[in-house]
Amino acid sequence: MSNKKNTDTLSDNLSETSDERLEQDIVVRVVLSVPVRKIFDYIVPATLVLPCPGCRVRVGFGSRIMTGLVIEVSNSSRLDIKKLKAVRAVLDSEPVLDSKMLQLLCWVADYYIHPLGEVVFSALPKLLREGKSAKLPDRPFWVITALGMEALKQGPGRAAIQHRLLEMFSEAEMPQGSEACKAVSRAWKKAIEVIEGKGLIERAEPPATERVASLPALSTTPDQQQAIDSITASLGRFKCFLLHGITGSGKTEVYLRCIRAVLERNQQALILVPEISLTPQLVDRFRQRFEVVIDVLHSGMNDTQRMRAWARARCGSSAVLIGTRSAVFVPLARPGIIILDEEHDSSFKQQDGFRYHARDVAIKRASMEGIPVVMGSATPSLESWHNANQNRFGLLRLEQRATAGGLPEIHLLDIEKQPLENGISIPLRDGVRQGLERGEQSLLFVNRRGFAPAVCCTSCNTLVQCTRCDARMTWHKKAGRLLCHHCGKSSQWPEHCSDCGGGEMVTLGQGTENIQQTIQQMVPGASIERIDRDSTRRKGELERRLKRAHNGEADVLVGTQMLSKGHDFPNLSLVGILDSDQLLFSSDFRASERLFQLITQVAGRAGRADKQGTVLVQTRFPDSPWLQAIAQHDYKAFARMALKERKSADYPPYTHIALLRAEATKQQEALKFLEAMHCKARSLIVSSAAMRPVNLSEPVPSVMEKRAGRYRAQLLVQAASRKPLHDFLYQWRGEIESDRSARRVRWSLDVDPVDLY
Repeated sequence: MSNKKNTDTLSDNLSETSDERLEQDIVVRVVLSVPVRKIFDYIVPATLVLPCPGCRVRVGFGSRIMTGLVIEVSNSSRLDIKKLKAVRAVLDSEPVLDSKMLQLLCWVADYYIHPLGEVVFSALPKLLREGKSAKLPDRPFWVITALGMEALKQGPGRAAIQHRLLEMFSEAEMPQGSEACKAVSRAWKKAIEVIEGKGLIERAEPPATERVASLPALSTTPDQQQAIDSITASLGRFKCFLLHGITGSGKTEVYLRCIRAVLERNQQALILVPEISLTPQLVDRFRQRFEVVIDVLHSGMNDTQRMRAWARARCGSSAVLIGTRSAVFVPLARPGIIILDEEHDSSFKQQDGFRYHARDVAIKRASMEGIPVVMGSATPSLESWHNANQNRFGLLRLEQRATAGGLPEIHLLDIEKQPLENGISIPLRDGVRQGLERGEQSLLFVNRRGFAPAVCCTSCNTLVQCTRCDARMTWHKKAGRLLCHHCGKSSQWPEHCSDCGGGEMVTLGQGTENIQQTIQQMVPGASIERIDRDSTRRKGELERRLKRAHNGEADVLVGTQMLSKGHDFPNLSLVGILDSDQLLFSSDFRASERLFQLITQVAGRAGRADKQGTVLVQTRFPDSPWLQAIAQHDYKAFARMALKERKSADYPPYTHIALLRAEATKQQEALKFLEAMHCKARSLIVSSAAMRPVNLSEPVPSVMEKRAGRYRAQLLVQAASRKPLHDFLYQWRGEIESDRSARRVRWSLDVDPVDLY
């Protein structure tokens, strides 16, 4: 059965009485987390409770016992019922996924042409995928009783821990749980058992709030109020909005006001952010504003934490869920609005396995739920901007900053005419020093972690390469290792050149470690905070460093893209962008868009309070029209140029594309496979008039052909409209799956890819 057929039959639930079940066999159609586009029929023994669609079951699959999810209940099968295996156990008394979520997942599987079973199970928490109970143990909360208050007056005696716990409960304004007890003593569990057994404390309902502090709503600008009015007027029906607000224009305040209106309707809000680094500050602002339960969901949480957040959203006990891309699949009891912050960010696209785009899934989900979806960005994706200009999205503009400071002044520094010291120009160095004298912060952005991106032989100029990738090794001075940032290979500093045997090796270029060291030497008294993936690996380290930055304890911030968006540093007045030219001449058709987005987002960290911000962009190409548009804060001019370029090259949003990727251990095998699939594709197109609008490119090696010891290649497919492309992809995937050569390579079909390399 195809995924489309699944969508049509999800509502065909059978309600059989136990007597009727004795007279006929009941068949359930089950999806499993296996890489095949099939749904499997199982018979339900009369001894088991009949599972509903959306319930999990335990079934035999080959020699394995697996957890499956019921998609449909029927009284017939296309197969011989006598040969069907029986369901071994029904794991849920009620569906873990309701009919709307199942319909969404079926649509997603169809759209991305991915096995439905893998799609469904990727939407579930790991504990549910493993067959664990959908009901988590209750976390107990307690309050002190009158008897406990009397016991307090008698003093601690020999039971000091019990007394301290009673003191804690007596001083608390709301019920307290295990975290509060743990803060009193590590030996709290036994003491709690004793005082609860004596009736000194009693169980209570969990507190209905996770409020940290109380912050009043900020005043709004006319643009903000117009956006709020437009969005709140659409509550209760589907409408897609693009909120284009310059950096510092108060997009978050618009979100907060709209969520307030949703909460007043007793509904829930789902907020999607591209990265974990954006969640701490956003969560703090939400918790300071709303007296509701707010949950967070991201990859930095353990399985139990993720399961708890998922379950609370599903049953409706949490009112706001903030998460990264996978949160788009979390069921909500009373959905009211979906918000995507930094909607342009490529992190919303899953880049391996099930390759979905959370932005597009969110739009479809909002359509199915009949609720508005709001996508905010200072630098919208060109696809979203084009959709807004075509009136497919409502366009809301915030064209002035919400604070007293205006947009930062952006200066393009021609470093061909500037002496550099370890990548830092004299104007940038002086700007940091002057900011320090005024008690203001500076941010130095370099999108390379480590100390140096290359190590070179002084005799023959050979660069140290990764043996498993077509990439240079990066020197990490603090770790004392050379690392490949693509496959993770690690090695020691080379004693001699592998090509000529020369003994002197030197570093080239600058990474965040190098810049941190250099600026410390230039400004010896400055407190410097480096924020990148290396410095924030330990749990809680990102939050700690960001807190220091927000509190003004760090004079200079040095970092990568983790610092480029969403953060509000009120005392930061200077931003230095050290190497802006990496994307100017990239082979990726999205390079200019990413350049504009990256520099604009980083520049937007400057002057967000009442200080005038300054941005110094170091470049060798100050006359580039892309950089000129950035310096003028002119997104519209940039979009006109970029869309014109896209149209002439037949790239999105004027065409729809898909990419067949392949990789193999032998250099020519991936290309050979793609060439065979190219022939099959041409035959399909020739045989059907409906598919003739589809265009095929020749198979080519990927830009980085060798990665992690495997050779990669790709084949691009394009069409001016989506229907012929998808009709072609459905049939083509079947041809690929049935081909023997597909077993000798790793291959994937990527619909709407964000990267073509």
